[in-house]
Amino acid sequence: MPHSPSPGRRDAWILALCQGLFTAAISIDLTLTGLTGYQLAPDKMLATLPFALITVSGAVVTLAASFLMQRLGRRAGFALGALAGAIGGAVSVWAVVHEDFWVFCAGTAAVGVFQAFAQYYRLAAADAVGPDEKSRAVSRVLTGGVAAAILGPLLAAWSKDLFPTALFAGAYLMVALLGLLSMALLVGLYRDARHAPAGDRTADEPARPFTEVARQPIFVASIANNVIGSAVMMLVMTAAPLAAVAGHHSIDDGANIIQWHMVGMYAPSFFAGALIQRYGLAPMLFVGMALNAACVALAVASADLMAFYLALFCLGIGWNFMFVGGTTLLAQSYRPSERAKVQGIAELIRYVVTAVATLVAGPLLERYGWPVLNMTVLPMLALAALMTLWWVTAGRRAPAALAEVQAEAAE
Repeated sequence: MPHSPSPGRRDAWILALCQGLFTAAISIDLTLTGLTGYQLAPDKMLATLPFALITVSGAVVTLAASFLMQRLGRRAGFALGALAGAIGGAVSVWAVVHEDFWVFCAGTAAVGVFQAFAQYYRLAAADAVGPDEKSRAVSRVLTGGVAAAILGPLLAAWSKDLFPTALFAGAYLMVALLGLLSMALLVGLYRDARHAPAGDRTADEPARPFTEVARQPIFVASIANNVIGSAVMMLVMTAAPLAAVAGHHSIDDGANIIQWHMVGMYAPSFFAGALIQRYGLAPMLFVGMALNAACVALAVASADLMAFYLALFCLGIGWNFMFVGGTTLLAQSYRPSERAKVQGIAELIRYVVTAVATLVAGPLLERYGWPVLNMTVLPMLALAALMTLWWVTAGRRAPAALAEVQAEAAE
């Protein structure tokens, strides 16, 4: 009789499909919303507002989304998030056709709600399996972004002229359809985990105050890699196309750089979990930081087009290793009774910090230039390394302390 995959692994692959659909949808929005906002804005100073609202609404909703899923279940919560994305796409179509800027802002804000819920796909996969499988589960989910990272912008380019009298309306129709397809997959195939995964000894333990959870070295290391890794990535990625154009490369070159950067972000997910299991979590986290530092070295050394490609590709892979590892640490830092609170606060911190990184990227680039912007990343990586090293040394001290206590008890 053939061996059937565990429910946790099966659901991870379903979430990977949903991650792909979400990534394709958000790629369309990220590709075109700045241009659409400029086209519709009554005052061109407001042109970037619809783009900013994707991040802002996601940050506002992320904590509530975690508690809502604790109450309703993840399947219902994820389906509601996908429905919000579909509604956001449909509202954006109407707004573009009728040239209504403020309705378009409402549509992009709804897509931000979709993003807030979708950020929990990887954590849902990690929570459904035992401690030794968490990194693989996170990696499985992120593999869904590989093809979508390329297909999303291509789909945007293909569909933007579907409505001849309303440029870009067809692309937002694709966002609505991708949201509906994601919702159908979640409702039809995804199932909430009903029992704690094997190996979880904390299933029946009461919730601790968040301050107690936050003082753990493992939680601090998860924040170091999830938050700082994402902030570094967003800071450099946001500025890269502008720096490429300022360096006399074409707009198409800037778009292609980001496209290959996104391949670097998601492609390592095919093997990141296996590498973590083989070599250990800490070494892969430090490799991720080293790749981010390599991005800085390449960016400072040359403004050639190939240097941009290599730097942004290293940045993507480095982010993946830090993000998969940081998510694995986060999933090991809380008890089931603490899940909604700890995940919600951790994701809120990540949203706020990455939003700040996105906002300061333009002014930093304009005032100090591309090499200096990249060098500002190095202190952030050093802080992440120190916070991770604290977790590593604390983990080494714990067995020694336990052995000492046991020896004293034996005497």
